[in-house]
Amino acid sequence: MAETPAVTASEAEAILASQPFSRLIGVEVGEVGYGHATLRIPLREELLQQFGTVHGGVLSYAADNSLAFAAGTVLGPNVLTRGFSVDFLRPSNGDHLRAYAEVVNHTSRNALTRCEIFTVGTDGSEALVAAAQGSIARVDR
Repeated sequence: MAETPAVTASEAEAILASQPFSRLIGVEVGEVGYGHATLRIPLREELLQQFGTVHGGVLSYAADNSLAFAAGTVLGPNVLTRGFSVDFLRPSNGDHLRAYAEVVNHTSRNALTRCEIFTVGTDGSEALVAAAQGSIARVDR
């Protein structure tokens, strides 16, 4: 029997809606389950850099938030990123980004998470453009 996530998709949507920066980016919640989460970022001109590809800050945002949401499904909604590293693998452009993150291991207070970020074309084709790993901590609020 699959475990119930500590944060559901509707709760994740409410969390994103409460974050002004997330609203600015235009992020959407994809699938959320115990130990994993997917975020979607529609691409538009404001998210690109001077060469017409997605800005590294947008890719870092996608990594940070997807890592935290995946961890939140096992630790609960009050989490903060302790740190993460991201590797940019290739320039990205397309219709939208899809950031999939999953928990690798966790305790009751901390989670090690990894994510892959794909650019998705209008035809549905995908290319891996970045990968990240992070440490997420549950905080008392």
